[in-house]
Amino acid sequence: MNYELAYSTFDQAEKDAMFQVIESDMFTMGKNVKQFEKEFSSFFGKKYAVMVNSGSSANLVGLAALFYKKENPLKKGDEVIVPCVSWATTYYPLQQYGLKLKFVDIELDTLNYDIEELKKAVTKNTKMIVTVSVLGNPNYYDEIEKLCEDNNIVLFDDNCESMGAKYNGKFTGTSGLINTYSTFFSHHISTMEGGLILTDDFEIYSLCKSLRNHGWTRDQDENSPIYEKKDDDFFEAYRFILPGYNVRPGELQGALGLQQIKKLPDMIIQRRKNAAYFESKFKNDDRFIIQRDTGESSWFSFAMIIHPDSNLDREVVFKALSDAEIGYRIITGGNFLEHDVIKYFDYEVTKSDNASYAHNNGFFVGNSPHDLTKEIDILYMALKGL
Repeated sequence: MNYELAYSTFDQAEKDAMFQVIESDMFTMGKNVKQFEKEFSSFFGKKYAVMVNSGSSANLVGLAALFYKKENPLKKGDEVIVPCVSWATTYYPLQQYGLKLKFVDIELDTLNYDIEELKKAVTKNTKMIVTVSVLGNPNYYDEIEKLCEDNNIVLFDDNCESMGAKYNGKFTGTSGLINTYSTFFSHHISTMEGGLILTDDFEIYSLCKSLRNHGWTRDQDENSPIYEKKDDDFFEAYRFILPGYNVRPGELQGALGLQQIKKLPDMIIQRRKNAAYFESKFKNDDRFIIQRDTGESSWFSFAMIIHPDSNLDREVVFKALSDAEIGYRIITGGNFLEHDVIKYFDYEVTKSDNASYAHNNGFFVGNSPHDLTKEIDILYMALKGL
């Protein structure tokens, strides 16, 4: 390929870190994971981090914790507002725990919530809003946070695509009671597979640690609020208190994370430089709508939507991209309402016109923490004559 969707960010530091884990012969979750959790939470200014084996598992465990907290837990049938465009595992835990989803449309130029539609969607029955900053671009967090505060609504911030982005100087993925991240290969930092939950709430933190690890009491802090310790150490070693999972990361993932988090600031800078060059080529191209940065995007990738007034056919665009050996794919997961799996959900839709248009007329190409000037020039030339 002349222009890939994603590129490796590993160098000798990651190789050395993995070799040290191999030499230690200790691969299950241990000191590297714990240290990475500490450094990750410190970087983003939150009290607690829980690492799991994927961003999808972070969503699952984070959502589960809300069902087991002592005060005002979520219950089956509760109403949750979600954006029409996101990855599938934003939605799956909500369905699996029996929540009712209310889908709200997006803006074509930001790919995030249409904030006015979101405000109209809130009712006295709304218990939670899920925010997804699509492809690195921040939501309007000032208005969304106020909406949640004024209506006693839980904010769940799925930040799996937007690590390092900021809105009004504040990191995305820090506004929610629960905030989730992915460290998959193609994301802003990579542990190959991995994810994290960030929170300032000690009870949520304790619940997440138990839920990721069989639902047992092992690894709980001495002052954990989610159970009362008994005197029998033999019994305590395998004491199950929650219907949990086994979604633990390994030491290889923790060791990789420790190296990658050091690189994150410079990697974001390069992603933004690439974005500036991409914008210089396509901002004034009337054939395409490109993503408008609402804060300080961390530019996961470059979304392009064929303008409604353009005569371009997406299949013609795709052929040009394929001929030029440029990778492309659907924008995140597209409009989730247009996937077959929606038949299994309890849901309603306020409006989805823009999400549907993006689903059927949009695509994205990759970004990377490497200089992509050459690749963006290839893209520009491939689309120039259409």
